[in-house]
Order: sequence, then structure tokens, then C-alpha cells
Amino acid sequence: MSYMSSKYIKHETDVLIIGAGGAGMRAAISAFDAGARVTILSKSLLGKAHTVMAEGGIAAALANVDSKDSWEVHFSDTMEEGVYISNYRMAELLAKEAPERVRELEEYGALFDRTPEGTIMQRAFGAHTYRRLCHVGDRTGLEIIRTLEDQILHRDIKFFDELYVTKLLKDGGRVVGAVGLKLNTGEFYVFSSRAVIISTGGCGRIFKVTSNSWESTGDGLGLAYEAGAELMDMEMIQFHPTGMVYPPGVKGLLVTEGVRGEGGILLNSQGERFMQRYSPKKMELDARDIVARANYAEIMAGRGTIHGGVYLDITQKGPDFIKKKLPSMYKQFLDFAGVDITKEKMEVAPTVHYQMGGIKVNPETTATNVPGLFASGEVASGLHGANRLGGNSLADILVFGKRSGDGASSYVKGVSPGKIDESTVSAEIERVEAFVGKDGLNPHEIAEKLAESMSENVGIIRNEDNLRRALKTIADLKEPSTRAGVQGGLKYNKGLLQALELSSMLTAAEAIVRGAIERKESRGAHARSDYPKKNPDLRKNIIYTKGGNEMKLEWREVPRIPDELKKLVPEEVY
Repeated sequence: MSYMSSKYIKHETDVLIIGAGGAGMRAAISAFDAGARVTILSKSLLGKAHTVMAEGGIAAALANVDSKDSWEVHFSDTMEEGVYISNYRMAELLAKEAPERVRELEEYGALFDRTPEGTIMQRAFGAHTYRRLCHVGDRTGLEIIRTLEDQILHRDIKFFDELYVTKLLKDGGRVVGAVGLKLNTGEFYVFSSRAVIISTGGCGRIFKVTSNSWESTGDGLGLAYEAGAELMDMEMIQFHPTGMVYPPGVKGLLVTEGVRGEGGILLNSQGERFMQRYSPKKMELDARDIVARANYAEIMAGRGTIHGGVYLDITQKGPDFIKKKLPSMYKQFLDFAGVDITKEKMEVAPTVHYQMGGIKVNPETTATNVPGLFASGEVASGLHGANRLGGNSLADILVFGKRSGDGASSYVKGVSPGKIDESTVSAEIERVEAFVGKDGLNPHEIAEKLAESMSENVGIIRNEDNLRRALKTIADLKEPSTRAGVQGGLKYNKGLLQALELSSMLTAAEAIVRGAIERKESRGAHARSDYPKKNPDLRKNIIYTKGGNEMKLEWREVPRIPDELKKLVPEEVY
């Protein structure tokens, strides 16, 4: 139900979902099917989510190709890859429930590649014991979004696209709605809801070279943090081993792990298959952090390509195989780089890809520590620990997207609508309007300075001096970010959107850097040249909270793993 006031349009719902990627849409389906009124908000257009960039497949132990696979092995692989700071319960739920979510997706109409027997095909992926990735060529994320969007449109689920949420609203301690700006009309909206689910994805755009699309500016992290939610593991940023390096306009664009899963090999400029030195057993299919650091080391040692990458070669598989298994990669390189990957090697280098950290949630319901607030997908933390297995992100959005919708719809049955504070709404609208029509600092320049500093100082290998340098840059940009100014009006104003994004971008960056300084060891995706070894005493999570105007950090013990699950993972860590 919507109606106008003098300054904004008000809309009432039971469950408000911020973010329309795979996690948000899957949450919407389960909340709606449980009887709740559901509204989805999308910063972009419905169907244009970053989920489409997850190309390689969904990790699920269906055992269609390798009969020995099981949820227990998937659980073990996930815990090992997370270097034992993952929440064991989230890893257990993912491993157990992913097969059911994949079969459900198939029932919804998703068209998976098939084995000769007609079952869902599964491919190899880095650090998975067995061939586990259920895929649709190299367009799996796109097929998920297409399939879930179809389900959304066949239900009475309201959605608002091109709407940017600027603030969560609270009644006492609980979240009861949000304020947003409709980007294509310039109208303000106030959403009154009994529960809010944040599924806004990651924060890769705070780095200069990233596989993330323009939407990934850490919006959900900032909204939750300002509302009092705990963040966790923010220092853990995954660098995908293979992003495009040339031409400059597509630098960082993802080259799916599916290329290596289908037999692609990495070579340096001397033609050496260098993974034989770094990981003789697993080679190109070792964990992402290991392959990414190997690529980085070869480039730093002067054995890189002319454009500062290494070569990824799959020509030995032949044109028919490549065009069938990797149609998007074939087209991507042909269109953007003029490279025919059936005949030529690809140039690739590490690119910022994924945040393992995010909003701390309850494994069963995805509830945060703030009543009425839930989170799922990449914006939530706990499952991946210090590093994420390829394909676990798509499993994550399906498993915990559903749990988010179930958790929120169950919660709203026991609460009444909260009271929206009009003075808070007015103050927020005034804050947004204040950026417009003044000669303030250019918000794009502030964002660029942040991204350059993060890429230069908080990269794949970190050290104290560089991290301190990045922290100073962040501190220096905080006050100027509030004085950003843009010309024009509220409607279709990209400068205004950038000005609004800066607060969350700086929050995400500060958390990453502060955590990286605090974690004086190398673990998973977090590698420090001044602390190159893992410290067993730091097998803990770092929790981030807002304390007044300061960010507070606290070490917290990883939840104790029960004995029946402990036997599934290597003994020496316990």
C-alpha cells in the first residue's frame, strides 16, 4: 500500500528486502510463500544484479559425476578453505541444503548442462575434492537470476527498481523501515516494514581493479553498521586469480574459474607452467588465494606478460569444446580484447572479487543483533571465513536467501508495525538534498582517491606501513565526503548517487584496513609480508561495531565445533 505525503511517498509492507540479486530474490520467494507481504528494492534494474557475474557454477554435493561426493566432504572443504574461522553451522547448513536448492531451481525451470545420463552436469573447481559445480555453460549466475526473476513476476511481490536506500529507520532498538530515493524520478520514498532483509552484495568498487559491477559499493554494510549491527571478518577480501588485464577499459573483468575447471593452464612469459612450482599436486585448481598469489609473484618477478598479467591457455581443448563449455568467455575476449581464445592465450591477473566478511548473522534465521534486521548473500558473513570456495557464493545466496525469507516472515508474525519518526525522515531528506545544487567537492574524485589508495596499499600482499597509509587516506576523506556537491537535480543524477555512496564506501574501507592492521598473521585471503605465518592464537573472528563516532574492534572466539563434525575436518587445527 502506497500513499503520498508532501515530501515523500509512503509504502507499507511486512518484509522489506534491500537488494534484488540472487539472495534478495530467493528471500522474497520464501517470505511471500510463507504468507508475508513482500517488497523488493533494487539500486539497479530488476534482473541486472551482480549475481550474473558468478559464472562457473553452484557448489552442491549431488554426486552426479563423482559418486563419492557428499555433504560431509563439501563441509570439510568449506571449513578448510575458510582456514577454520568459518561458522561451522553455516558451513553445515550450506553443504546439507545446497543440493535441495539446486533441484528446486531446476523445478523452477533453470536449464543446467547435462551428463550423458541426463542428470545435472558438474565440473571441477579450485580446492573442491570432487567435481561439484552445477553449471549452465559459463552463464550460471545469469540463469539463476532469470529463473528467480520469473518466480518473482509470477507472485504478487512488489518491487521498486532504480531506488537507492539512504537510511534504515528504527523504533527504539528495532528496525522498522527505510528511506530511499527513486533515482529515475527524484522522488523520496519511506518504507514502513516489520522486518528488513539486506541483500546488497559486496564492496569491490572501493578498489580500483575489481570484477565487481558499479552497484557494489558496500551500501548494505553502511546501512547495517549505522543501525547498530555487528560486522565480522571484514579484513578478508578475496582476490580472484584471473581478471582481464587488457584493454584498460575492461581491466579487472572476471575470467571465470570455469576456464581452469575445464582444463585451462597458467603460463608465464617464458612459457613455463608455473603452478608446478607453487602447487605441484593441485596445480591451477588449488585454492583461490594460492593461485592468485602465484600469479602475483610471477608478475612481480618480471615473468609477466606485456600488459602486466600471466597467460591462461585453453587452446588445447579445441574450438568446439571451448565454444560449447565457455561461450561467454569466448565472446568476452573476442568483443573486448580482439582475442580468439580457441587459438590464442588470454592475459589475466588477480582482481578484487568478493568479501568474505560482512554483517554478522544467526546461521538458522540470518537475523542480526538488531531486532527486525536480517541479511543474506555476500553482504552477510560467517560462512566463508578467511577464504571462499568457488561456487559457494551461488550456493550461499540460495541456501541463506531462503533462510532469510523464512526467518523474516516468521519474525513478522509476532510483531506489530513500528512507529516511523517523522523528524528522522525529514532530517534524512534534508541531508540528501543538501548535496544538490552547490559547488562542493567532486564526489567522483573522492571515490577515486579512495579506490587508488585501497588498491595501492591494501592489495593481495599487505604490510603495516601501507595499511597505516591507507587508514590515513580514509580519515582524510571522511570530512570532505560530507561536503561533496553536485549540480542538477534529484532525478537521474549520477553525481548525487556517488555522493550518497561515499559514506558506506568509507565505512567498508575503514573496517577492512583496521582489521588487516589488527590481524598480525597471514590467513587465507589475508596475507601480510611482515607476518607471513599463520598464528594459531588468532583463529578468531574480528567483530566491528559503531561506538559513537568511532569504529570499535573486538576479537571473538569462533563457535566451538561439535565432536560429530570435528571428525570431518583435519585434526591438527583442533
